[in-house]
Amino acid sequence: MAPTVPQPESEIDCIDCGGRAYRLSRPDEDGLFAPGDIIAYRCRDCWDRWDLLFDPEPEPPTDLHQL
Repeated sequence: MAPTVPQPESEIDCIDCGGRAYRLSRPDEDGLFAPGDIIAYRCRDCWDRWDLLFDPEPEPPTDLHQL
């Protein structure tokens, strides 16, 4: 069995106003997103759109104060 890839959240905090941003992008025909996909979100409060690179394994912080 292949390892599963974590999937992006359906809602995130808006980067600008702190409101709730909802995912616009849809997964592939298997119902999954793949690493490297661009995931679009739209804020319900300020209507900003965010296109984020889906990276389920972000690099660890280099600054020990970020831990």
